[in-house]
Amino acid sequence: MSRPTVAIIGASADRQKYGNKAVRAYLKQGYEVFPIHPRESTVEDLTAYPHLEEVPVEYLDRISVYVPPEIGISLLEAIRDRQANEVWFNPGSESPELLARASELGVNVIQACSIIDIGESPSEMHE
Repeated sequence: MSRPTVAIIGASADRQKYGNKAVRAYLKQGYEVFPIHPRESTVEDLTAYPHLEEVPVEYLDRISVYVPPEIGISLLEAIRDRQANEVWFNPGSESPELLARASELGVNVIQACSIIDIGESPSEMHE
């Protein structure tokens, strides 16, 4: 069986940031992780992709968003086009405007911490 796939929008090389903790948490849980960051080339020794459209797999099980809502709202069409099974908007990444637009686009939005959902604790993830 193939590993589940996840794209982390807002992945970070900074191990203090949730966008980095998510990459590590998903790796620990056996996911195939695709970090998305416009300026990083790698995150946790994984190739980072500047745009969601560049992730080299046909299907993503999940997309987890760690960017501010004013950035996230501009990515909603790309998120919709990837047709992931679940799109997680982590605390701080959502706004009423973003959620309304996501709903209009038919994006399956889940508002919660995706790290906790997969059984990890962000507060226990230290350098």
